[in-house]
Amino acid sequence: MALVDRIRSFRPPDFARLRPFRIDGATLGWMRHPFAEMLREFPDAFLVEDHQVALDPRLTTPAMRSDAVAAVVATLHAAGIIRKIRGETFPVSMSAGSPPLLALDRGAVPHFGTRACGVHLNGHVGRGDAMKLWVGRRAKDKSVAPGKFDNLVAGGQPSGLGLFDTLIKESREEADMAERLVRRARPAGFCSYLIEHDGGIRNDLLFNFDLELPADFEPRNTDGEIDEYQLWPIADVIERMAETEDFKFNVVLVNIDFLVRHGFLTPEDADYVEIVRGLRR
Repeated sequence: MALVDRIRSFRPPDFARLRPFRIDGATLGWMRHPFAEMLREFPDAFLVEDHQVALDPRLTTPAMRSDAVAAVVATLHAAGIIRKIRGETFPVSMSAGSPPLLALDRGAVPHFGTRACGVHLNGHVGRGDAMKLWVGRRAKDKSVAPGKFDNLVAGGQPSGLGLFDTLIKESREEADMAERLVRRARPAGFCSYLIEHDGGIRNDLLFNFDLELPADFEPRNTDGEIDEYQLWPIADVIERMAETEDFKFNVVLVNIDFLVRHGFLTPEDADYVEIVRGLRR
């Protein structure tokens, strides 16, 4: 197994099995045909056709759209179709940073295949071959990737909160990091993908941040989502990602991007072009 195989695992879905979800004529997501057909039961919110699902154009404001869709999501949750309601909404927008057209419960996002933005923080100590990376082990009771390894901090961007505000919030909750320390983090690009995963469509845009930390820094989890933190030499991170599936699936992308940025993967690597191209799809 090699790092490029991790990149290759992010295969695009078979779009013949999916139907676009549209608002005002723009494609905002993708959903499976069986789920799309279920939405025919809600004509006050959706216009379902064989080639697309559109939000009813009579829903002209973000609040109207959000309320109508939330009522449908609640009904589908009660029927066991949408397994978990998170009580936190993600914005549905034309593009990252543009005004939201709809706020959708996080638990329903994979059913609608709308873009979900998130922040990931790579916290490292030292530089060059002596660099070490902080790695968190996710709690065993997490619904997604329990017990898998994660970045120092990661979290989805909820409605009404900017990206850096999300990073500050998640850093405080997950690693007990002071805001003044988090503000030293450097924006470092993004990773993106559109795949079928765990029974839904993952259409994710992950914004990456790097932070060089003092040698005496010790993260401490405060929200119960991380069981422990470990400080690993970069060589161990590379080996673990290449030879096992111990990392959460999308954390591998973020970490590989980190390796590229810091020169641990170079153009001399035979798979360099395929790896770099595969980080953003």
